[in-house]
Amino acid sequence: MATGVTYLVFILPIAFSFIFGGAVLAQVLQEPDRELNMWQFDSVGIPTVSNKSISILGLESQYSTTEPVAVQISVTDDSFDCGDVYITIYHSSTKEVVTQSGFFDQCFAKSNSVLPMGDDFSEIVDEPGTYEIKVDITDKSQKDSLSVKGKFSVK
Repeated sequence: MATGVTYLVFILPIAFSFIFGGAVLAQVLQEPDRELNMWQFDSVGIPTVSNKSISILGLESQYSTTEPVAVQISVTDDSFDCGDVYITIYHSSTKEVVTQSGFFDQCFAKSNSVLPMGDDFSEIVDEPGTYEIKVDITDKSQKDSLSVKGKFSVK
């Protein structure tokens, strides 16, 4: 009798939690734009969101309502030297813009610098929710552009 009670009280709930947790995880991973990314940090430990030629450096996955979202941009394509950089934060669900900053005539190729040069992007998002950050850089002639997006949440 004691063995049956032990089984019902301890073993059965553990087994059900593994089965239920696995089913929930499988369901979530089936949704569009969902992935299980366990290695989201680059080799030096700085969170990075990257496209082929442009990367967002320092973007965390979660911020508090009092912590600023501070990022830098790395561009490896020299054809965008002396271009304009636009950084926009907007709500993921409504696509409503929370903040947008523009940094003009960013010449980075000679010094191999991160952007924005001579300035910082640091914004506090004080409303909890899920947000996206989008970085656009245009070349000097305003004919070609690069962009990269990242997601984060505020709690």
